[in-house]
Amino acid sequence: MRTVVDLLVVGAGPVGLALALALKDSGLDIVLADARTREAVAADPRDLALAHGSRLTLQRLGVWDAFPKTAIEHIHISQQGGLGRTLIDADDHGLPALGYVASAGTLADALRSAVDAAGITVLDETEITHLAPGADDVIASLGTSGTLLHARLVACAEGSLRTGDASVVEHDYRQHALIAHVEVAGGHRHTAFERFTSEGPVALLPRGDGYALVHVARPDTADALLALDDATYLARLQAHLGGRVRLTGVGPRLRYPLVLRYRRSAIGERTVWLGNAAQTLHPVAGQGFNLALRDVWALAETLRQAGTAPLRADAAAGRLDPGAPALLQRYAASRELDRLGTIRFTDTLVRVFSNELAPLRHARGAALFALDAVSPLRNFIARRMMFGARAWP
Repeated sequence: MRTVVDLLVVGAGPVGLALALALKDSGLDIVLADARTREAVAADPRDLALAHGSRLTLQRLGVWDAFPKTAIEHIHISQQGGLGRTLIDADDHGLPALGYVASAGTLADALRSAVDAAGITVLDETEITHLAPGADDVIASLGTSGTLLHARLVACAEGSLRTGDASVVEHDYRQHALIAHVEVAGGHRHTAFERFTSEGPVALLPRGDGYALVHVARPDTADALLALDDATYLARLQAHLGGRVRLTGVGPRLRYPLVLRYRRSAIGERTVWLGNAAQTLHPVAGQGFNLALRDVWALAETLRQAGTAPLRADAAAGRLDPGAPALLQRYAASRELDRLGTIRFTDTLVRVFSNELAPLRHARGAALFALDAVSPLRNFIARRMMFGARAWP
């Protein structure tokens, strides 16, 4: 028996679930598949920085109030060993918060509950082992059972990009990120810190009663930092941050290498890549998930709008063909400015602020002074971080 669906979403994490939920009333037959159990997805401990634009999308999806999050009302940006700093305030933009911090697992759990309530099928513990695009569909192999699923469109929303793939641009930053939760005296007061050092940025994001830490360093330095006991590491971290905040404790430290990878094109034959399957960005400025959610919403809007005037319909059923090449090209064209702009924005920040040449250090200080003094420039940067290159919506 030939099983055909309109849309197969590979990955039932926050990105894939958000896409399915955004299309719940589109009339498309949607199936999600994830190699993990639902419990494993909900236990994902990674922290996500959610920009104000992402809040608007999650509100549209009806899940914003269904998971805990911590507001970021102020962002303090500075550089170690140099003058200049800037402060971005939510009040200056008439917003309750510039962004929020939440765990990927709790967000995924809220989205999954909404997807289940909408009656959308999710195949847990089901690995997609092979995808074979054809003229009218993509044939997906499910696990080792030999079961095949035919999909008019496949959205790959999980998985990493392969090194050496000719369609993937890659740059190794030669940096590693240490992540942990840290405690702070006096509370975080909903203030995030981004401190640029010679080895990379150190970010503190309000999370619960403490901070989510992202500490970027060279690989050899990361090795040494992981070997330190908690008290010694905390003292090293405090020296990086100065006296603006007093840290009192640190949880277990994990680390991962930082490499920029992105597909030259996020669409293929009846295939679209989203989230980490399309691009993996440096964590500076916390843009990765926010870009993915903007892509999700744009793809859903493209498919919904085309539903009233199909570009290529099934002759028998008269249904929209969501994998029609012209439709995917329309989506890709609508996302090119924001996608490439966000990739270049984060990449430029890393390259400029991880360079200790004296002229550049002085120029960075002047730029931070200018950001603090010139409100239109500061507002532009704030809106870029909240809404992307198009200052969306």
